[in-house]
Amino acid sequence: MKVMGIESSCDETAVAIVEGETDILSDVVASQNEIHNRYGGVVPELASRRHMEVIVSVAEEALARARVAPQELDAIAVTCGPGLIGSLLVGLSFAKGLAYGWGKPLLGVNHLEGHLLSIFLEQELAFPYLGLVASGGHTSLYLVNGFGEYELLGATLDDAVGEAFDKVAKLLGLGYPGGAIIDRLAKDGDPAAIEFPRASLSGNALNFSFSGVKTAVAYFVRRLKPEELATRLADLVAGFQEAAVDMLLERARLAACKLGLRRVVICGGVASNSRLRRRFKEELGLLNKEVFFPSPSHCTDNGAMIAHAGLRRLIKGESSSLALDAQSSLPLGGRASGIFSWGSPRPSQNK
Repeated sequence: MKVMGIESSCDETAVAIVEGETDILSDVVASQNEIHNRYGGVVPELASRRHMEVIVSVAEEALARARVAPQELDAIAVTCGPGLIGSLLVGLSFAKGLAYGWGKPLLGVNHLEGHLLSIFLEQELAFPYLGLVASGGHTSLYLVNGFGEYELLGATLDDAVGEAFDKVAKLLGLGYPGGAIIDRLAKDGDPAAIEFPRASLSGNALNFSFSGVKTAVAYFVRRLKPEELATRLADLVAGFQEAAVDMLLERARLAACKLGLRRVVICGGVASNSRLRRRFKEELGLLNKEVFFPSPSHCTDNGAMIAHAGLRRLIKGESSSLALDAQSSLPLGGRASGIFSWGSPRPSQNK
């Protein structure tokens, strides 16, 4: 079966054609980085306008690269939430038009499910596993028991980790997207030279908070003269990055050990971070955990992950109504309760 996947939840216009579970015939992404760079973050109105301008040409290019005619498609999958409502509506409206005009089933896909299943585009994986979605809009831990079977273990209480990276980069005048820039600069810094706090939360030990470390960076920068900032920039971003990775790793380690899960999947744009990849592999590997990352192109938003998730739903005989609406806030699975409230975790470095 061949499925077209359409993704427009934030600032990437993406369309892909997937045949079967792993054969990606095309995967086209139109980035908006240049548009949002001057603002240091995504401007929702500009994002939705750009989606409208390019989505037809992106879809046409995806079909051309795949050498697939519309009548050969079995379904149209599309992100229906969560995300920026204006951006979601562009992709969803376009998908509805294609589904109606071509007489194909419509498959609404939760953006987070797309990320959690993106690893299957490249390799088979046994259930259950721990899934960490770390991106610009989301930081969440899930117990993935099977396709369509998800339990939310914990989530950020404020900023998403990718959002924190972007805000720190904006504060330092580094540009957008901040995650890639900080990752590159941090390679020349000492992560132990400047210590930033790691959030320790009461209640659900698997929740996250990144506003504190972001604020700590802002206060630290205020105390520096411009020439001091220039000389300490690499150490500063390395210290911030280390604090963010520590918090992600600590929660993932706690969840995997408490639940007895051997497999851990890290996905979302922040999963491309080189420091995060190395530390997760090394430190969870010492605990006999298998750690899996999608390739960087499948960590960031893409149409292939949406097509794959849609294909899984199509195989189960599911489809969506043309009355399907976009939702900026769209929960995925049920929320686990009780057994995951172990009190505050002890951070790997209590600073």
